[in-house]
Order: sequence, then structure tokens, then C-alpha cells
Amino acid sequence: MASTKARGVLYVHSSPRALCPHLEWSVGRALERPVNFQWQEQPVLPGALRTEFFWEGERGTAARIASGLLGWQHLRFEVTEDAGLGTDGGRWIHTPSLGIFHAQTDTAGNTVIPEDRVRYAMELAGTSAHDLQHELRLALGQAWDDELEPFRHASDDAPVIWLHKVG
Repeated sequence: MASTKARGVLYVHSSPRALCPHLEWSVGRALERPVNFQWQEQPVLPGALRTEFFWEGERGTAARIASGLLGWQHLRFEVTEDAGLGTDGGRWIHTPSLGIFHAQTDTAGNTVIPEDRVRYAMELAGTSAHDLQHELRLALGQAWDDELEPFRHASDDAPVIWLHKVG
């Protein structure tokens, strides 16, 4: 039987300062325990804050976190849930302009496009390579990645946290 434990990361790429305590409450509710984030200035968007939070919980926790964060204006976030033995992982991405995107992930963190989605993309594209590329980019969440990339690079100076001791 597969473990029901999961872990992942929440990246809040940008949040208005006044929203930060509400986000902590929402994530704590999903995890069923209080949480406190270490907020940092987001240099890409003056006045906004950013944070990274490593979490552990039951399978499905990332979906509960993402659901709890939906609906907040001006919020950019990603939440991941690592794949486990016999279970897929997941990635939820949200931006104010695009809304929410979800994809399955494999054990290496790669986005998995299900067979039916690939077939749908092929059907829509017909013989057009350009249209097929468009559909596959959509299936991979490329527009969300493109929008968040400047916000991700803003964390390049964030402190490194070692999660596991090997040996």
C-alpha cells in the first residue's frame, strides 16, 4: 500500500503585504496546523512580498493549499506535491491574469501530459505543426511559466535550506 504522506513546496511569488497573514491562515488550515512564513521583499514588484514554504502532510494537501489560495487578487503562487510510491505528483500555478493551471508530475518533477490530452492536441492541430506546438505549450502551462519566470529569478539570492542529510 502506498504511503499517504506527501511533501512539497509552496512558492508565493508575489503577495500584497496586507494579504500575507490571510495566506498563512489559509495554508495552516490546509495543513491542519499553524504556519508562519518568512516573508521577503519581491524586487520585481515593489510593495509585494514573496516566500517559500516546504510542507509535509497527507496526499492531496497541495490541492487543498491551492484551493485555499484561489480567489485572492494580485496573488502569484505555485504549489507542488511530490510523486510518491504509486502516486503521481502535482503542480498548481496561479497568476492574476491567467488564473489556475494544474499538471501531473512524475518522480523527477517533469510535467506529464496524459495520452488523451496529447490526442486532443493532435486532433485540434490537424496537419499544422504550429498549432500542435501551441496546444502542447498550453498543456505544459508555458504561459504560466513565462509570466512567473521574472518572479522566480528574484529568489536567486534566497538562502539555501538543506532538507535531508545523506549517509
